[in-house]
Amino acid sequence: MNALISVSDKTGIVELARALHGAGLRLLSTGGTAKLLADNGLPVTEVADMTGFPEMLDGRVKTLHPKVHGGLLARRDLPAHMAALQEHGIATIDVLVVNLYPFEATVAKPGCTLEDAIENIDIGGPAMVRSAAKNWKDVAVLTDASQYAGVIAELQAGGVSTRTKFALAVAAFNRISNYDAAISDYLSSLQEDGSRGDFPAQFNGRFVKLQDLRYGENPHQQAAFYRDLEPLPGTLVTARQLQGKELSYNNIADADAAWECVRSFEVPACVIVKHANPCGVALGKDSAEAYAKAFQTDPTSAFGGIIALNREVDGAAAQAISKQFVEVLMAPAFTPEALEVFKAKANVRVLQIELPAGAPQRNAFDLKRVGSGLLVQSADNHALQLADLKVVTKKQPTAEELRDLQFAWNVAQYVKSNAIVFCKGGMTLGVGAGQMSRVDSARIASIKAANAGLSLAGSVVASDAFFPFRDGLDVVVDAGASCVVQPGGSMRDNEVIAAADERGVAMVFTGVRHFRH
Repeated sequence: MNALISVSDKTGIVELARALHGAGLRLLSTGGTAKLLADNGLPVTEVADMTGFPEMLDGRVKTLHPKVHGGLLARRDLPAHMAALQEHGIATIDVLVVNLYPFEATVAKPGCTLEDAIENIDIGGPAMVRSAAKNWKDVAVLTDASQYAGVIAELQAGGVSTRTKFALAVAAFNRISNYDAAISDYLSSLQEDGSRGDFPAQFNGRFVKLQDLRYGENPHQQAAFYRDLEPLPGTLVTARQLQGKELSYNNIADADAAWECVRSFEVPACVIVKHANPCGVALGKDSAEAYAKAFQTDPTSAFGGIIALNREVDGAAAQAISKQFVEVLMAPAFTPEALEVFKAKANVRVLQIELPAGAPQRNAFDLKRVGSGLLVQSADNHALQLADLKVVTKKQPTAEELRDLQFAWNVAQYVKSNAIVFCKGGMTLGVGAGQMSRVDSARIASIKAANAGLSLAGSVVASDAFFPFRDGLDVVVDAGASCVVQPGGSMRDNEVIAAADERGVAMVFTGVRHFRH
């Protein structure tokens, strides 16, 4: 029996080779891999010596040979195949260990040239992997160092199982698919001047299934949850579920909306989401205070909601949260006392998501399916700075109002358009979301505040897009707002500014819109 080893990433390869040798397999290898094995005292045969054909074209041709692919593709259960091997002096290759030239890492480097990229397109590696994976019943194909330990354990127990060989073959074809997609993405994004465009001529999505879901948005729909091939740290797909029922499709969608919003704040914050919209957002000195303030915004909608906090949940916060019905609770950490509180509510889904230091990493692109098509856009990752604000009215906002304006604007970014958000003292007071008319969103936000017993007097208000007429402004000022932040850009901006001056309120423009459909 023979094992052919040819790897670019040599992590763990010596240990694997020792296990293969110990299991009685002859080691075949190429170039630098063969030298590494020999330097570590392992008997190894160069592929060129096995094929009788030297490596050529600067290593571009070394494994593209019938003695390699015949040894990989021959079915051991077909006498004709085995007779052909014997006739041509071809030995079977029973284990293939290959990882590919680092194309993805190469093109990710600043200043990567087309020549660099082309030279890192592996040809012989993918060809061997495909041959071995096609013949999975007879050949174990390893394409990643993470697979080595499991195979070593099976070798030491007597041999690699058929089930493992099939799983390895599936992983191999997935790796080839992702590799080819990365090459396609790179080459089809090249511009005439040699630069890379943001949107390749062919868009190749690459996602890995995390789990099947009980159903989709509605019970008659089927669903599954996937993650990026290389997920960003501190995102929902990295969550660890500590307790509770299985997450549903809607749980995941709402949890993502809550988590993306809460992790945008640098100070302790709480976000409560219901049906994809924040119904309460607040800042506090700790998780308990932030939750208490967020809950005040809309206790009715918070029932059965999704709660996200960006600080550790302690016993006091847990006691307060446990008094309401919550579907999902997320935080970077939970104290033992907090987890003990939620043991009494076994159905509550408790997720721990570690937050790395520094600004959160976010998706570069947003995707939206349309009939037989896909809309792709750069993600709305704009973070408003106070220096970005342009005061357009006679009245100037106070320092406190500016802080609340920035908070309100941040929340509005995560509210479905048309979005109106009233805030004061680092907490939302009323949220109007998803209406066809901005005036209706403004009215709903003020009604929500009234229903919660919250005064809007002296509040600030954020509008995710410009006021097309003064009527929306009049509604929020009538409700009690003293300061407004909006993008500006309407053909009637001057009329709206004049209305703000007439009503004696301050207004600032951001120059950025936050539609969220």
